[in-house]
Amino acid sequence: MSANSFEQDLQQLDKTLVNGIRAALGMSGLVSVIVGVLILAWPAKTAMVVAGIIAVYALIAGVVNIAVGIFSRKLGTWPRIGYLALGVVFLIAAVLSLTNLGTAAAALGFLLGVVVGVSWIVEGVVGLTMIGDAPSKVWTIVYAVITIVAGIVLLTSPVWGAALLFLLLGVSLVVLGLVQIVRAFRFASTSA
Repeated sequence: MSANSFEQDLQQLDKTLVNGIRAALGMSGLVSVIVGVLILAWPAKTAMVVAGIIAVYALIAGVVNIAVGIFSRKLGTWPRIGYLALGVVFLIAAVLSLTNLGTAAAALGFLLGVVVGVSWIVEGVVGLTMIGDAPSKVWTIVYAVITIVAGIVLLTSPVWGAALLFLLLGVSLVVLGLVQIVRAFRFASTSA
């Protein structure tokens, strides 16, 4: 094998690698754009699909936990009872969610709104506790107050807040997906 054929093999490998990276960037960008458009065009239906996916996961997790509780020979009595109880809870949640995906989506939105609201409030309080160590006390206070107020507003209407966050997610996915597609076309365009 001559040095020239080795360089040609290496260049071919580089082209294959570049094409693989381009394909991965392009596909991830395309998926991102599609999901973003679905969220923006049909937010309620997309939320119900997400709730359905989570419900199917809960159904599978319930069956697996019950199977572990029944068939595991190495676990003691209490862990087996725990697995059985957890499996039943997962199955109940799955059945309730699958029978009414709209309510399940609203419940997930409510839960998301509450979690994000509480997180923002905690983040603001933590920011206030760091005023003494902050290089810019004014900006730390402004950040903390805005974060606490945003958290309180989100907690007063968590479903509305979650819907707004969901729409922002849709816009972000479309924009970032388009950027990813452009990156796919531009990736290593100067090499070849």
